[in-house]
Amino acid sequence: MTQLAYRAPAPSGAAAGLPRGLSTGLFSGFSDDLPDDLSTGFPGFGPAHAGSASRPADHPTGSTPQLTTTVPKEYVHRACHAEVFLTGSEQLTDTTFTVTAQWPRAHTFFSTPDGTRHDPMQAAETARQAALYLAHTRFGVPLDHKFMIWNLDVTARPRHLSIGATPTDLTLEARVVPRHRGRSTIDFTMSVTVRRGPHVAATSQGRFTTVSDTTYRRLRSAGRTADAPGSDRLVPAPAPADPPLPPARVGRLRPADVVLTPSDEPDTWHLTPDPWHPILFDHAIDHIPGMVLLEAARQAANALTSPVTVAPTTMNTTYHRYAEHDAPTIVTARLTRAEDPDALTAVVTGHQHGTPIFTTAITGRPEHR
Repeated sequence: MTQLAYRAPAPSGAAAGLPRGLSTGLFSGFSDDLPDDLSTGFPGFGPAHAGSASRPADHPTGSTPQLTTTVPKEYVHRACHAEVFLTGSEQLTDTTFTVTAQWPRAHTFFSTPDGTRHDPMQAAETARQAALYLAHTRFGVPLDHKFMIWNLDVTARPRHLSIGATPTDLTLEARVVPRHRGRSTIDFTMSVTVRRGPHVAATSQGRFTTVSDTTYRRLRSAGRTADAPGSDRLVPAPAPADPPLPPARVGRLRPADVVLTPSDEPDTWHLTPDPWHPILFDHAIDHIPGMVLLEAARQAANALTSPVTVAPTTMNTTYHRYAEHDAPTIVTARLTRAEDPDALTAVVTGHQHGTPIFTTAITGRPEHR
């Protein structure tokens, strides 16, 4: 076990009273203007680790039952306790960790149309939470720092995502590799293997950057065109006149979960998520989150192949820059050749003002509705 260097920035006892902005979500990519200390070379990434994240109850003595709870929601930038999937962690080496997680048998958003399997998108969200959690608790990233994501690749194994008679307990084997550590920034990659018992249920790889709130505001100042005083939730772009797509066409069950509205162009849609959606917008945020863009990609792939549903097995996403609330976002999709002859691959792109926002390649097996 690696000796820990110093304690992480733990949430205060009055976590609910944290200043607004200390629990902001994962940011979906950022402009090419990086802070100066991101391009000054790699000065080393010694472990700036937290004390053990385990609570005393995690190591029972005698006949005391083992007690489990989720990690503090501030560590994974969630406002709602119910949306925290991580339950603890253990450090193995300077760069490798074991993280435990649990998925509920039913979730209001992360679900498949037939309700028999966990949603592969939930694996992506769990990996996102693991990256934030390890950065805060094991590498000393302050809670008020902001996170950006450059890319996130997820591969799911549907046969190990079936919903059983109890909640699904998971073990994440995570490896964090530093690219750079500056005075107020950390740039790192993280690879994760999600195990369900002895079976691999999913894998993911991603690259993340953390910056101070001051640096973040400087990076964002050029891209933001409107602001709601006193709030990070901006006014969305004017909605198209047409209603959103039918839920069945995009692989969803509830109209409230649909994020795409038809456009006049073929295989092209407007991004129109509900800014008050309790999962996609768990808390106020000054841009459209990366997970919303990933959901848009999944829905666009299904809209393209309807009436066939594509259950994602791989989702490879690159985030090019921030998606602003107040700018129209156009989402397009096209089919391309998949390596697996029995699978379909859709390449989905999002643009604002003609500039790429994200690109996602989704591959999955077709399932007739």
